[in-house]
Amino acid sequence: VQLQASGGGSVQTGGSLRLSCTYRGCTFDDYHIGWFRQAPGKEREFVAGISWNGASTTYLDSVKGRFTTSRDRAKSTVYLQMSSLKPEDTAVYYCAASRTPYSPLNYSGYHYWGQGTELTVSS
Repeated sequence: VQLQASGGGSVQTGGSLRLSCTYRGCTFDDYHIGWFRQAPGKEREFVAGISWNGASTTYLDSVKGRFTTSRDRAKSTVYLQMSSLKPEDTAVYYCAASRTPYSPLNYSGYHYWGQGTELTVSS
């Protein structure tokens, strides 16, 4: 059972970046995936979620219209496309998997967490 977030890096304000969450184990096709982030000195917060079949997506208010999550089941990968990036988006980003009924903000529903990938947005 493995989740791995990747694609982080350093970008300037207004830039774009796409994060990937790759999972191993065919059962993850049945899992909802959530994206979270943790900035230095702050608590981890929910950013975006996508249901197992991609039919439902949910976003943190501050990223709506800027971030889009999608999944490619054939590639066992979930994406977080981020645009119009701001310095306040700077954080370590994590993906997590949940098989409970789709409730992306329910942290306790995520049973598997991947290692994070760091994003730095400079002004």
